[in-house]
Amino acid sequence: MAYDKNVSPVGWYLGSYLLRFIELDDADRNDPEKMFPSWENTVLVKAASLEAAYSKVEKIGKQNSKPYRGGPEGVKVKWEYLGVTEILPIYEEIADGAEIAWADRAPRKLKNLQQWVRPKSAIRQ
Repeated sequence: MAYDKNVSPVGWYLGSYLLRFIELDDADRNDPEKMFPSWENTVLVKAASLEAAYSKVEKIGKQNSKPYRGGPEGVKVKWEYLGVTEILPIYEEIADGAEIAWADRAPRKLKNLQQWVRPKSAIRQ
């Protein structure tokens, strides 16, 4: 079988989707110039193809977009699903130390690269 970078040989895909926080009664919630808090969530899905993985990630994102009442006043809000941002095939079996994602970065000065690195004491959120 020929190698295809869009196919996971182990059947796993890393997918991300974007949510934005809205107040449902906000008249400006669809203003393209307004700023909104957002989350990009990343999940693992088992799928037969890139397209099937996309569909699964889309379904998960939509399931995480239910209205609720927030804050002391019980304002109607929700994390609104916007869409899938990334689907990446995983090329190795899921195991301790398996590489599941990588990013190609533009060349940068060493001093700038070193600023990206976080010590163990800074890892907690």
